[in-house]
Amino acid sequence: MDTIISAYGDVPADGPKYRRLADAIRGRVAAGDLAPGTKLPPVRDLAYDLGMTPGTVARAYTILTDTGLATAEVGRGTFVAAPEPARPEVAPVWHQPIAPSEPGLVSFYSPRLPDCGQVQLIQSAFTRLADMPVERLMNYPSRAAFRPARQAVLDWLGETPLGPVSERDLVLSHGGQNGIGLVMQTVLRGARPTVLVEELSYPGFRRAAELLRAEVVAVPMDAQGIIPEELDRLARKHDAQLLCTSPEIHNPTGLCTPLARREAVADVAARRGFHILDDDCYRLGRPSALSYRAILPGQAWYVSSISKSITPALRVGFTVAPEGWQAELRRAAEHGFFGLAQPLADLVTDVLRDPSLPGILNEVRATYARYIRTAVNALGSFDITWREDMPFLWLRLPAGWRAAAFVQAAEAEGVQIRAADEFALRDGFAPHAVRLSINAQVPLEDFEAALARLRRLLGDPPERIAV
Repeated sequence: MDTIISAYGDVPADGPKYRRLADAIRGRVAAGDLAPGTKLPPVRDLAYDLGMTPGTVARAYTILTDTGLATAEVGRGTFVAAPEPARPEVAPVWHQPIAPSEPGLVSFYSPRLPDCGQVQLIQSAFTRLADMPVERLMNYPSRAAFRPARQAVLDWLGETPLGPVSERDLVLSHGGQNGIGLVMQTVLRGARPTVLVEELSYPGFRRAAELLRAEVVAVPMDAQGIIPEELDRLARKHDAQLLCTSPEIHNPTGLCTPLARREAVADVAARRGFHILDDDCYRLGRPSALSYRAILPGQAWYVSSISKSITPALRVGFTVAPEGWQAELRRAAEHGFFGLAQPLADLVTDVLRDPSLPGILNEVRATYARYIRTAVNALGSFDITWREDMPFLWLRLPAGWRAAAFVQAAEAEGVQIRAADEFALRDGFAPHAVRLSINAQVPLEDFEAALARLRRLLGDPPERIAV
């Protein structure tokens, strides 16, 4: 244990504690101080000696097991793994943090939906699913069998301005992230294609692009979104094939790209010949302007899901292809995973067509709005971007706070948030800002108490000017 404790003290004190601890252990394994088969200290023992929570140590161990550096054996503990044979270098695993279940800890990592009737709705749909025809449980699904689900999704998207569209233009996916991957598999060509993203953007864009060995290039932004002149310059320089953007609710800054700017971006795409992926997964309310698919029907793709409005547990998303690309999109899905499981498609059809769903969604939006107003009341004196139909806030930190230090300080106070650098490319610039997602699964009083702890931190930055 002393080896790990001393190694942890040698790691630079920036970034979350769990990452520093994982890096410390990784370094001692590489140096030969922790041989294969060595048992790592019990989580609680190491947490006590390092003065951190057991959940922080557990997350560090999870990183090590996810990357193959350690193995976890039920009832025995966690051990240093034997080295694997040399393999080509790959990008780090994209790990979605999961908040430890500890008293007093509130996670603002990702939005957490309130249950306003979705659970009962889904449980009822599962009950009805048990009576489905036997052949739908015993055969591979077909395109025709998915038609009711595609039409149900299209009806659910009724207010979204997609331009001329039919259910044949739509493919179901395993969540929005899978939909992003399908678009890239369909569009990208060549050994090293280029994907453009906003300079701060959803990390899933670059992770999906890296899996396909694409180069990812960040496009500068202003208060309205992507700067068309910079987009044109970079698209020409890199011969870009795809732009990934979130114009309705930009993740993480919360800005909304107005119609005139969308039209300017679409003009660049039409002139340079690249496609646009319009990610609309975070929108809860009405759309503010035409989608890129409506503006540029032959080159723009639309991706969304039910994860931010109904439930993320079912992992159901959907992708709408541009005109003339329907067959290529279907081919990517069918060659990749044969499409969604038929029972899952039937379940989603049932849920989306349930007459109680509109009322449930209205209550979800109203509940989110109460939490958002609570957050604004607590943090409104600071520089925040918010909307009542947006399940997160963007907080620009006051002078004296750096994003990494603030995230660390917040976690020490029992509040987990995301720093801006998680949304930037590895060599990109990130402002001193954080994203606070709305966790509507904690009681409102606990939510408010967590915000009060953040407010105290914001008012007491560690950096002072010496005189």
